[in-house]
Amino acid sequence: AILARLAKGEAMVTELAEPFNLSLPGVSKHLKVLQKAGLITQGRKAQWRPCRLEPMRLKEAADWVNEYQQFWEESFDRLDQYLKNLQEDKKDDHWSHQSPQRFRSKCCHGSTPLCFSDMLQCSWTS
Repeated sequence: AILARLAKGEAMVTELAEPFNLSLPGVSKHLKVLQKAGLITQGRKAQWRPCRLEPMRLKEAADWVNEYQQFWEESFDRLDQYLKNLQEDKKDDHWSHQSPQRFRSKCCHGSTPLCFSDMLQCSWTS
């Protein structure tokens, strides 16, 4: 909410504290974290310390998060397929009275992972 407010323009600490049930020192601690991350800067106008958003640093953070979006989407897709295969194996096993088959799938390197964690690791190394 602090970043959303600063996206509208510069604001004093008291303005940023208004919507929250926090003390000014509590809000200042949050602002210091944002400042250390480079997401905001604080100026100095007499005794006032106006805060301002650093949009380029925020864009860098968003770009970094987006890099991992594809990894997580692919990981969740593999997990979904793994769970579907487990359900099919369980259904097949119920009717055939055989032991459940292990899920087998080719990874991106052509090897056959033994478990889902191997599939996750494979995407990290590709």
